[in-house]
Amino acid sequence: MTDLSLLIRPEVAGEAATIEKLHERAFGPGRFARTAYRLREGAPHEPGLSFTALVGTLVVGSIRLTRIQIGQAEGILLGPVTVEPAFMNRGIGMALVRRSLEAAKAQGHKLVLLVGDEPFYGRVGFKRVPNGRLQMPGPVDPARLLILELEPGAFEGVSGPVGRLRKS
Repeated sequence: MTDLSLLIRPEVAGEAATIEKLHERAFGPGRFARTAYRLREGAPHEPGLSFTALVGTLVVGSIRLTRIQIGQAEGILLGPVTVEPAFMNRGIGMALVRRSLEAAKAQGHKLVLLVGDEPFYGRVGFKRVPNGRLQMPGPVDPARLLILELEPGAFEGVSGPVGRLRKS
C-alpha cells in the first residue's frame, strides 16, 4: 500500500469543486469526450458509494460510482478513480476501489461496470466483457470494458445497451 497516513472517508458535501479540479489535473480537458463521462453526464453519483482519500487535510484521491442500466439489469459505473499526480503509484487508487466495492456490495448492488485497465482492475475481480455483449453510448476499446459480479452469476444473461438508469 503506502507509508502515507492515508484516510479514506465518504465524500462530503462541499468537495465537488476540489474533486473537479483534481479530475482536471489528472485527466485534462479530454475527459469530457470519453464515453464513460458521457454516461455519467447529467446523472448524479451515489454519495454512499463515493469516497475521498486524504493525506492530512489534502484531498489526494477520489472515486465516484453512478447508477446505470446494463441491458435489462441495474448496475453501477465505477469511475472516475482519480489520484493527485504527485501521489500516484502509492496504492491510493486501489484502496479507493476496494472501499467503494465493499460499500456497493454491502448496499446490495450486484454488477459494477467500468472502462479501465484489466491488469489493474483484475486484481479485484473485474473481467473483460465478451465482445458485442454490451453496447456503450460511444466508442470504447472492447479490451477496456470490464465487469465485476458482486453477486455470483449476476451477469448471466445480461446484454444490450448501457445507459442512464431508467426509472420504473
